[in-house]
Amino acid sequence: MARTRNATGNGRRLATPQSVNAVVKSICDIMRRSNCAGALQYVPELTWILFLRILDEREAAEAEAAQAVSSEFTPTLKAPYRWRDWAAPDGAKRKALKDGALGGFLSFVNDDLLPYLRALEEKAGATPRQKIDAELMGGVEKTRIDTEKNFLDVVDKVDEITAEAVDPTHVFTLSQVYEGLLLQMGQKNNDGGQFFTPREVIRAMVRVVDPRVGETVYDPGCGTGGFLAQAFEHMAGAKNEKVTRPEDLELLRRRTFYGREKDNVIYPIALANLVLHGIDEPRIWHGNTLTRAEQYGGLFADAPPLFDVVLMNPPFGG
Repeated sequence: MARTRNATGNGRRLATPQSVNAVVKSICDIMRRSNCAGALQYVPELTWILFLRILDEREAAEAEAAQAVSSEFTPTLKAPYRWRDWAAPDGAKRKALKDGALGGFLSFVNDDLLPYLRALEEKAGATPRQKIDAELMGGVEKTRIDTEKNFLDVVDKVDEITAEAVDPTHVFTLSQVYEGLLLQMGQKNNDGGQFFTPREVIRAMVRVVDPRVGETVYDPGCGTGGFLAQAFEHMAGAKNEKVTRPEDLELLRRRTFYGREKDNVIYPIALANLVLHGIDEPRIWHGNTLTRAEQYGGLFADAPPLFDVVLMNPPFGG
């Protein structure tokens, strides 16, 4: 299998924070002119597009690693629904759609790709990743972007933002890129304070509580997942020397972080945020914590009855 591209589509690396910010800003500018006026509209739209890009990059690397040791690898998505097929500039499906009928690309996205993704959790033996994908796409009936030209412009820009293209020695991580987008949801006039707690507050609380590997962490009103993401970084951080065995990291990624969120728009954003931070299986329950009215509890099914650490900031938005 060919390696994932380690540079942007035009061959340049994103070597500075400014270069990464410029790409993100250009994407947001396209979204704003494409029927996504504010951050509460364009961030959810960009979330699922960016998530599919990063999922494809990760699984390409995982498939290559499995092949190197003659191990079996089962991808989350099959062709032609992988990013490399329909979205990458050189993708076979994209080329076929481009050569087909006018409007065929948006028709594929709305009438084929999105229904396929939403139905993943209904498959017999669906993997945790497939369930997360399906939940992340659950509220996306069709793209909000108004024209095929604008959608392709967004896709091409997102194709540049990859873990391989971002120079880790000079630029913040991809998860921080996404955090920057979420911050825009919490700014004045967006009414996003109920979803986004200032990260300085979160970091201070996590440092004081100091959760340890082997403890479960729970946020009953998790919003975009900031407390859980920061707790993961704190517990997995090399400086704290909390992770001493490979099993520790596996425990953190799959069986440590639990949360609840009722908002239909924010719930998938929380899933994407936690996955981008390195939590492979975020155990987020979709529903109202206070009334116990459940919309989807599949990812929370094996949650313990009690948790070691509870971190939460009650909603303070309008």
